[in-house]
Amino acid sequence: MDAIVLIQGMNILYTVLALALVMMGLAIVMGLLNVLNIVHGEFIMIGAFTAYAVQAAGWPYILSVPAVFLVCGALGLVVERLLIRPLRYDPFDTLLATWGLGLLLRKFVEMFFGRAFRSVQVPLPGSLQIAGHSYPTYRIMIMAISAALLVSLVIWFRKTRTGSRIRAMVGNPTLAEAVGISTVALARNTFVAGTILAGFAGVVIAPLVPIEPQMGITLVVNAFFMIIIGGLGTVVGLIGGATMIGGIQSAVSAVFDPTTAYLSILALSVLFLWRWPRGIFPRV
Repeated sequence: MDAIVLIQGMNILYTVLALALVMMGLAIVMGLLNVLNIVHGEFIMIGAFTAYAVQAAGWPYILSVPAVFLVCGALGLVVERLLIRPLRYDPFDTLLATWGLGLLLRKFVEMFFGRAFRSVQVPLPGSLQIAGHSYPTYRIMIMAISAALLVSLVIWFRKTRTGSRIRAMVGNPTLAEAVGISTVALARNTFVAGTILAGFAGVVIAPLVPIEPQMGITLVVNAFFMIIIGGLGTVVGLIGGATMIGGIQSAVSAVFDPTTAYLSILALSVLFLWRWPRGIFPRV
């Protein structure tokens, strides 16, 4: 019984941290720029296909990280300059525009890779012993990466000069411009950072999920569920939403099945939209 409790607890922790990793880029773009970035799931998908392409070429898997930084960084620059900025970061307009861009990106990926499912070999096979029980090494690495990124995000946002400028831009863009802060460059860099984080999440989860052009749709739906529950624009909301969604998803799937878990999350999200539309930890 102790083994079952330990492994289930590790599975819940893994699900929470993996969802936080997937959601991080979207939380930055939506929370700080107020952009409803529907194409976030496609950026994750492109990250996963980048990992597949690197491994298919026979290169070391670690090269997927600089490769996705280049690919998604360049894509983020182009999307921000040609699509998001001309729409003046309007939430509704960017929602429609990124939804259309998502369709276009999926078709491009289908054109180059087809619709078949692809897979990536796990770069760290095997298991580690935790309290006398085995747990996959790569899952532990994902948990460590996600936790490190969350801590780094908090420190960066709260303690650095760039974080202070972003808070000023979010609070009062006109005043921020008046004191010499380039809000255009800051918004651009923030959007690109969110795009790169999405691509990096795709690289990290690629060995554990089926890779195909439609994979981003489910991921971005779960991310929006987390934002609805956790709240928009705070790291605490990011962690809270990931904890509730990940915990419920893992626990209900273990007792019943994944479909029941998804319906439970959907019902909870509807309840929050009705009773607490700003989530548990909204930005004040």
